[in-house]
Amino acid sequence: MGADSRATYHLTMREMPADERPREKLRLRGAAALTNAELLAIILNTGVRGATVLDVATRLLVEHDGLPGLARLDFEDLRRSHGIGEAKAAKLKAALELGRRLTVAQPEDRPRVQTPEDIYAVAGSDMGALDQEQLRVVVLDTKNRVLRTVTLYQGSVNSAQVRVAEVFRDAVRLNAPAIAILHNHPSGDPTPSAADVALTAQLVQAAQLLGIDLLDHLIVGHNQFRSLRRMGLGFPAQRG
Repeated sequence: MGADSRATYHLTMREMPADERPREKLRLRGAAALTNAELLAIILNTGVRGATVLDVATRLLVEHDGLPGLARLDFEDLRRSHGIGEAKAAKLKAALELGRRLTVAQPEDRPRVQTPEDIYAVAGSDMGALDQEQLRVVVLDTKNRVLRTVTLYQGSVNSAQVRVAEVFRDAVRLNAPAIAILHNHPSGDPTPSAADVALTAQLVQAAQLLGIDLLDHLIVGHNQFRSLRRMGLGFPAQRG
């Protein structure tokens, strides 16, 4: 039998060391010791033919850019994911919603944004090391406390690629009054480009129509950033 015809061997959960199986690991070390994939595996409970539940959980996170991307999936898209189905999709949506409600129920534990430096600390301090552009949206409550941080785009970030509706989608869904956005320049130079300014102006106009405050747009470089609002680029001139 040739090598191409051999079935790939997958280690089953029962064959893993007992203290490395997600459920046992949680019991022995606590939930904080588990990775996101391991926590998802406990919720999903079973894998599929040729893949353990941990394999399925890991693939979900990779395909959807982690937990934020997974949380944005609607029920039907999640249900159609390989190895999920209706019952597992329901469990995942329920668990993610509980996590969201817990965050909302403990507002004092959430960071508060008052300056561009606060926005950078909350969502941008790791972006300078990325080798691709990302655009992140920080969704805020009435007191500018962080409700959610979402990574929307990875790759080229400019007005041609960015869909305005997606930038404001989570704010509209959560009835949030304000957002801030950040994106990085992999070159390390945070100087705003003409395209960055044009995108900001486009988003400011959309924010006004939606009744949502766009607090700022930060451009992140290597260990530094620029605030377009502070620079007066793309935002209406501040009245004295």
